[in-house]
Formats: sequence, structure tokens, C-alpha cells
Amino acid sequence: MALERVLRLVKSMSVGERVDHRLARFDDERTGLVLEPLQWALHAHGSGDPYEAIVLEQVPAVLPVWVAMGEVLEGLGYSVATGVLRTEEYGVPQTRRRAILLARYGDEVQLPLPTHRPYRKGIARDLGSVDLKPWNTMGDALARTRGYGFSVVSNYGTGGDPKARGRRTSNEPAFTVTGKVSRNRVVDTLGTEVARFTAAEAGRLQTFPIDFPWSGGDIAQQIGNAIPPRLGAQILASALGMIHAIDDDFLGDVMERRWSGSMRSVVPSRD
Repeated sequence: MALERVLRLVKSMSVGERVDHRLARFDDERTGLVLEPLQWALHAHGSGDPYEAIVLEQVPAVLPVWVAMGEVLEGLGYSVATGVLRTEEYGVPQTRRRAILLARYGDEVQLPLPTHRPYRKGIARDLGSVDLKPWNTMGDALARTRGYGFSVVSNYGTGGDPKARGRRTSNEPAFTVTGKVSRNRVVDTLGTEVARFTAAEAGRLQTFPIDFPWSGGDIAQQIGNAIPPRLGAQILASALGMIHAIDDDFLGDVMERRWSGSMRSVVPSRD
């Protein structure tokens, strides 16, 4: 299995072995890319200028690799935290699970603490820990709900089987936003099919501003591959030892701003 081979390579790298020739043997050349951050960290440490902080993010299946790499980094003097985070627990109106590694050199580090309740199908959002906020919904994020409620019917990963299609209402978080988000049907409360999510709306479900200036090829894939900024801010704050520095209400307010207005507030005028 590719995972077992990657884990063996991590051990080889930890004792100073060169693994370039072994990386080239993977059927998918992208598999070896997961080890590049460890190569960089080992090189930086060996040259006497270690990185202050390291942040890695991937799909949950990569967590064993992060754990193995974390053990190597601990041997170099890093404090390491690994785990799988759920985006809706950090105010993102979407259920999305991501494996995270945080490492900080010479200082303690921990994963960011949840600010919102976890989503549970059929469980009201106002139930759960009183210390956490209710999870945010598609209706919270998208302006189209001012005119009508809606449901999203997911066709991603079902193989076209109608019985396997999931459904969520605008009062729930979105399914994981992927590069195939346009495959999801959207219907109103009467069951009438309406416009599917635009790129701007898909980005909004990732907590990008509604007017974020996406550009280049395959914008849907760019959006699906991105880490939600609202989660990213919490992760970076934790990695830099600022775990209590970000107020969630302030962060939520920032995420509601338009990109154009935010840029005008930080870019000096040429007048």
C-alpha cells in the first residue's frame, strides 16, 4: 500500500537516508509530495536555522503520515499536535474534516479549540454544550435564502445511485465543498429545481468573501482545494502561540466583509 511505503520513507528520512530515488517509484508522482515538508524541515534544522512553526493540512486519510512526521519533528525539538478537525466546529457553514499537523520549535503547541458545536444529522443546532455556539448554516452564509429556503441534493460520490444521494436544507451546514460542487442540485421548499451554486457561493461556503476575485483555470477546483479562511486563521494562531488571541465574534465579522471593501481599508490611496 502507498501509505505503508510513505511511512517507511518517513523512518528512512529520520535517520538521514536519501529517499529521492524511492519517491520516483510511486505510480502517482503526487504521492511523494506529502513528504516534501519534512525534507524542508530536516534541511532547515540541519543548517542551523529551523522553522519556528510548521503547519500541514490534508484529507483525514493522511493523519498517520502526520503522526509519523510529528515523531520525527519531536526528535528535533519541536512540540507537535496532530488530529482531525471538523470545520463546522470553527464557524464554517460546511462539514469538512481535515487532518492537521502543528509543530512549534522550542515552545508548546496545541490544536485550536472548537468555538461551535459539531453538526449531527437530525439534532437541533441549539442543543449541545452551552459553552459552544450553534453551527452555522448555508442560510447564514448565502443571500439567496432571503427569498426562499432550499435543499441541496448531493450527487457527488454516489455513482449516480439516487438512493445514495444526501440531502441537506438551508438550515444545515453544506456538504463538503469540492471541485465537483456544481453537481449538487438545489431545490426550493416546493421541490422545484433552482439555480445551482455559483463559484462565488461555493467560495462563500468556504468563508471567502462573496466577491473574492477568483481567477485562472478550474476555479471550482481551486475553491474545493482551499482551506476555509475561518479555520485557517484559527490554525495559524495556534501554530504561532496565539491560541487565545483571536476573538471568534471579531473573526465572524471579518468573514462577513466584502473583499473590495476590505482591500480599500488596507491599501493606501494613490490620491
